Amino acid sequence: MKSVASIGSGTDAIERIIGVSPWAEQVRRSIELVAVHQSSVLILGPSGTGKELIARAIHACSTRSKKAFIPVDCAVTTGTLFASHMFGHVKGSFTGATSSTLGCFRAADSGTIFLDEIGEMELELQAKLLRVLQQRVVVPVGSHEEIPVNVRVLAATNRDLSSEVSAGRFREDLFYRLNVVTIRTIPLRERVEDVPVLAARYLAELAARHGMPMCSLAPAAVEVLQQYSWPGNVRELENVLERAVMFSSGDQIDPDALSGLMVGGSPGEAPPSGSIAQMAAAATRGIVSPTPLPGVYRVEPKLKPATESAPAQGAGGSAPAAAASGEEWPTLADVERMHLERTLAATMQNKSLAAKMLGIDRSVLRRKLQRYGLDDSLGPE
Repeated sequence: MKSVASIGSGTDAIERIIGVSPWAEQVRRSIELVAVHQSSVLILGPSGTGKELIARAIHACSTRSKKAFIPVDCAVTTGTLFASHMFGHVKGSFTGATSSTLGCFRAADSGTIFLDEIGEMELELQAKLLRVLQQRVVVPVGSHEEIPVNVRVLAATNRDLSSEVSAGRFREDLFYRLNVVTIRTIPLRERVEDVPVLAARYLAELAARHGMPMCSLAPAAVEVLQQYSWPGNVRELENVLERAVMFSSGDQIDPDALSGLMVGGSPGEAPPSGSIAQMAAAATRGIVSPTPLPGVYRVEPKLKPATESAPAQGAGGSAPAAAASGEEWPTLADVERMHLERTLAATMQNKSLAAKMLGIDRSVLRRKLQRYGLDDSLGPE
């Protein structure tokens, strides 16, 4: 949901909050009510539930809609780069500062700034942000001049900020500064009536924007989708549908096209025996292959037999089992890429949490993701 295209009119923006559930109707009403004011809005909810979509809709419906909407990923805006990225710097203020920059707050002047993943921000940086929100001025790095900014602040997080405040990981004063108005999103499994509507809209977008075949869902496929727990929420639904379109032989997606692409239970829950048989059949055609993470499958061709070279001998003169079976032996880069994919899947693409699980700095993780082409969201700092 982070790669949402620019939204035009306020009506178009609200229409992108798709659904027939009571929650969807309530959120659309809330957006209309809060958009006309200038108060800060805190959007809370699990990853993949459309928090940035709501923020963009608020901006599009507001009096600031003709001005800039600047999204900031607080999970990657860390350390010494924070002040420069957020508040700008003057030429020559540090090594490599060959020109002056505005920073995110000044770029959003008279518009809206969206602080995504605000719960991931370090305490020291929270203090700097709080001062800007209180004083409504920024001081670029290398300057002593206070520059006024007129910015509406929207923020989002998948963390429980009240618990974070109690644990001392989030400043109480910053929490109350941001939490003037709260909008909560809910997991997709709690609004299953929206699944067919969301699926139909995304299938139409796949055909219109990406040139993929226009497909519809068979009634049995709709039933399968509504029974799934959707740990990855709307983002996971989009991924499943895109893969299903690729592997559908006709213009209708039936349950067989979903086999091996999703599991019918919670993460870690074993799939039913019928699903196992269907996934095994799909794997024999080289369509999907399981990963060590329960419920996660990789779409890839099957490995080719290693016929060009003789299998390496082990310490006792016997060939390794994989080489003897004719499979290619994975390289260290293959293993590292696989482990990165597993970790991103396990953390629902939360790169801050993934870095902690891997025991590396977030900047190191970003470089590895760039090297293997695993992070399409990475853009200029």
